Amino acid sequence: MLESGKYADLVLLSYTVSLLLLFALVAVSLWQSVRNRKKLEDIEKRIKRHD
Repeated sequence: MLESGKYADLVLLSYTVSLLLLFALVAVSLWQSVRNRKKLEDIEKRIKRHD
């Protein structure tokens, strides 16, 4: 274990919160990417039908 002295709990909590926020940011980005890709495919299908 890392030697962080009397601040070990706060340091580990900070790392945990940072990792959770990072994972949440990646998850939201992936979700938005999938959602936008589906919207774009729908738009492209509508455009091709009007041609």
